Amino acid sequence: MVESIAARTALRDRGGNMAKMALAWAALFGLVAAAPASAQPDQSDGAKVRLEWGVQIPMRDGTRLNATVYRPKAEAKPDFCVFTLTPYISESYHERGIYFAAHGVPFLTVDVRGRGNSEGQFRPLIAEGDDGRDVAEWLARQPECNGKVSMWGGSYAGHDQWATAVRRPAGLATIVPVASPWAGVDFPFQNNVTMPYVFQWMMFTGGKALQPNLAFDSGFWNAMLRDRFEKGLSFRSLGQSLGGDQAVLKEWLDHPMVDEYWDSYNATPEQLAALDIPILSITGSYDGDQPGALKWYDEHMKAATPEQKARHFLIIGPWDHAGTRTPRAEFGGLKMGPASLIDMNRLHLDWYRWTMANGPKPDFLKKPVAYYVMGADTWRHADSLAAVTARETAYFLDSAANADKVMASGSLAAADPGKGKPDSYVYDPRDVSLAALESEVDPTMLNDQRLVLAKDGRQLVYHSAPFDRPTEISGFFKLKAWIAIDQPDTDIQATVYEIDGAGNSIQLSSQVIRARYRESLREARLVTTTKPLLYDFDRFTFVSRQIAKGSRLRLVVGPINSMFVEKNFNSGKTVADETMADARAVKVSLFHDRAHPSALYIPFGHP
Repeated sequence: MVESIAARTALRDRGGNMAKMALAWAALFGLVAAAPASAQPDQSDGAKVRLEWGVQIPMRDGTRLNATVYRPKAEAKPDFCVFTLTPYISESYHERGIYFAAHGVPFLTVDVRGRGNSEGQFRPLIAEGDDGRDVAEWLARQPECNGKVSMWGGSYAGHDQWATAVRRPAGLATIVPVASPWAGVDFPFQNNVTMPYVFQWMMFTGGKALQPNLAFDSGFWNAMLRDRFEKGLSFRSLGQSLGGDQAVLKEWLDHPMVDEYWDSYNATPEQLAALDIPILSITGSYDGDQPGALKWYDEHMKAATPEQKARHFLIIGPWDHAGTRTPRAEFGGLKMGPASLIDMNRLHLDWYRWTMANGPKPDFLKKPVAYYVMGADTWRHADSLAAVTARETAYFLDSAANADKVMASGSLAAADPGKGKPDSYVYDPRDVSLAALESEVDPTMLNDQRLVLAKDGRQLVYHSAPFDRPTEISGFFKLKAWIAIDQPDTDIQATVYEIDGAGNSIQLSSQVIRARYRESLREARLVTTTKPLLYDFDRFTFVSRQIAKGSRLRLVVGPINSMFVEKNFNSGKTVADETMADARAVKVSLFHDRAHPSALYIPFGHP
């Protein structure tokens, strides 16, 4: 999200199997949203723009927000206007402002309350809805505006759009929320598991100005996190060791699971039902905020009338978080085809003109849902998100021996439930032997399997047979696993990969479950039995990929033992307060017999 700054940093935001989950945090807080050159306006665009800096916009409580206004230089009648509301200083979106104004659209970049040159106190995501409403209504009254207003932006600014829209400000005609977090889904934790990047982000946005050197010094952060990991210090003490007030962080850590506190950050069903403007939602297969973006989409579709649903479009591209605003053909060691490189600025313009200026419908929006199939370099279109998946097939887990090694794995087969004995691994929180390798592995790679291979004997692995033809997988994986543990709590992650004929790996999707939240993210229930219990991994991220002929699927089920993640020491105490002194080794057994049919449900796409 901080496009001009992240390009100068090398934040190590992911590690091993935690690649997508850790990316959720760096993504949410905009730490890795570098903008490639294609996002820049033409050199001649600047000559077409009038800029006014330091415009003060009054809020209804008397606080004034600072804005930079970009206007078309050519004289024209009033037109629709667009603004973005950001904690990352309005100057960060100068290139976007130049682009839109050069194409005839007045564009404002506005510092949120308490950031940049705006007055007030900054509390993340608290005031943006009310302030966004006031900005929208103020802008609609300006002489260059014809009374119709929209918004632009992703991640934090995507949440701002939803928060503003549900307050139904006069003049707001449409929104285009991109990579939008939903509190309790992917902010400030995912599945109730938190990461250190929340501390980095608080440093980055502390005070009035951006502080990238404090937040993005990867050498400092990696050394500190490794030292803390190896010493077994508590997650909560990280904030204490960094100094400062940390009031918001303390508040967040005091609410470690989904509850009414986090609900207050989001919209109610009644608010979403009253939202009757056109909406274009955008996310990516590797967007760390995909869970939040799709939660907003799903909740609105549940609440909306048929007429409202017909005006909500969804795009899921082959992008990481940065790519949701500026698509890139290469990221994370993966290469996409030329069809992936949508001109997002142009798509926004076309959408604005269709919804606010009686222009033609964008050609790209052939149906309500558009999604890119990786490996096939093609876009497909569907009438709904559910219609993306043609069929869901259960692939049952089985093994002939303990499936704890990559080269001696268990199997995934669409036949009868397994017949083998339970597979098991032991996770000992006192084992910090992989910290050195985790420090060396390039954490941005989605195709690096060194950590998976290094965890042999400490995780469970299952492979499907090779596919006999190219096969599209589109939708959401699910895993129903019968698991027994001999401690009151632990964290278990399931990750799915494509393994090609040469043995190369591509991460597709993953999910983590903290055992105490196996039944509900809103209620902690420690495990009190050593009998197998059903764990429903039903919050995998969306993926669409054509699996190559000769490729297999790999499922890895194992612990999270990473310096980049809040560590569960398995004691059953509050995880943020646990230390190495609380550590308990846990034996995790995965059953796959007829009485306990564990299965990976694969979402096959349309042929």
